Amino acid sequence: MNSTAQDEITEYVERVRAALADLPEATRAELLEDLPEHLAEIRAEDTVTLTDRLGAPEAYAAELRATAAAFVGGFPDPPKRRFDPLLAARADVMRVLGSADVRVGPVLGYPKASDFLQLLRPAWWVLRGYLAAMALAYFVDGQSTQVGLLPRIGNSTLVALVLLAGCVVVSIAIGRRRFELAGWKRLALYGGTTVLVFFAIGGFFSADSDVRDTGYNDVGYSSGGNPYDYIQDVFVYDSQGRPVPGARLFDQDGQPITIGNAYCTDPDTGEVDHTRSMGYPYCPEAAPFASATPEPSATATPDEPTPAPTPTSASPSK
Repeated sequence: MNSTAQDEITEYVERVRAALADLPEATRAELLEDLPEHLAEIRAEDTVTLTDRLGAPEAYAAELRATAAAFVGGFPDPPKRRFDPLLAARADVMRVLGSADVRVGPVLGYPKASDFLQLLRPAWWVLRGYLAAMALAYFVDGQSTQVGLLPRIGNSTLVALVLLAGCVVVSIAIGRRRFELAGWKRLALYGGTTVLVFFAIGGFFSADSDVRDTGYNDVGYSSGGNPYDYIQDVFVYDSQGRPVPGARLFDQDGQPITIGNAYCTDPDTGEVDHTRSMGYPYCPEAAPFASATPEPSATATPDEPTPAPTPTSASPSK
């Protein structure tokens, strides 16, 4: 047993003894005779403090006092905790992780894998500060600026550098003093770290998706708008102003450009149907420009085609 646990047991016994000071010395000595050994067994079985496991020393002394009349050399059983199943599951997980720690360690060249991970703590402190700065910038100003590699607020590089440096320094300071955190402070640190891990995973997959599939939906104006947000259809015309049915668009890498909405609305009924067109335009009847096909003249009869113009030659001069 380490000195910290022994000091905790000694302090707990002394506080119980002080709470029973009004009892006769013989009775008090009998009640406390095996208490140190009993506390040592409980402390060895659990990782929480004696106060968390048994309650305050004064409350434990009250239980001893209540059983003093029928005392036969034993001690009250520790109270049952509400989260015993969860704590038991946690203990099982810790045993599995401990076994894996010992097995993986030699592969990394260390007795335990945790010995190797301890060397990475400074790097994690720096990374945690970076993630904290990125998360703050995203939630404060992420909707108005494009997210990059620096935690910019108001699109300012100076603010990004100051925020990044501050978060890294605070993260390192917390890491170096982690053993002084207790209670809700430690829980807050663990909770915040968990949020940062999920934030990092989400950012990683988002960045990976942007790199692999840039698309044309990410193109925007300098003001932050997207010029393709409201495109419903694409109409391709040749040099004569005639629409090209079934046209398809490709970029310089041979990747198809897919924008618009493959649904057509009937202007008379308002019904919306999925287009059957295999290319652009999706809805030919909605063409913004008429075809350049020549219109029949006003003097031509319906049954008589309009004569095509014939070239004229200059008459000879007289």
